[in-house]
Amino acid sequence: MLRQGCARAHEREKVLADGLKEVAGELRLIDPIDLVAFIRTERYGNIRTLVNAATEMYFKPGTITFGSAGHVDLAWDGNPSISLDMQFHHQRIDVFFRLLLESDQAGVDIHYMSVGGALPDSEEAAIRLAHAIADARIPLLGALELHGAGDDAAISAAQR
Repeated sequence: MLRQGCARAHEREKVLADGLKEVAGELRLIDPIDLVAFIRTERYGNIRTLVNAATEMYFKPGTITFGSAGHVDLAWDGNPSISLDMQFHHQRIDVFFRLLLESDQAGVDIHYMSVGGALPDSEEAAIRLAHAIADARIPLLGALELHGAGDDAAISAAQR
């Protein structure tokens, strides 16, 4: 049986992972060789640029950032596993976490969470985190318009 605090930690990680699934999907499109090379040669600016590009369609600027550290697990007999230190910051909530990218899945591991005024292990913290993630997201229509895909939808809506 899981301890209550551990169950709540898993709940917060699930909330964060669900909120970041599109971002993780975008990052998993990058050739792992490039990510490995950038981490091994400490070219963190390149990774920051890739993370910014992956988040700009889904989140308001500055809410998801790269924490200038990463790790590679690369073995002869397995698939690469790449983890990136990340931060979520919005509505007085700060979450420092590691984003794990693998060939067929992604996950998060929260290292530290600060919820302005609430205990991080409380049920309220998970609820506030979910609300902050939802508020930090760019509405889908706005994201489509940024990339030109919303023009047809806007024209169709105007013709009705």
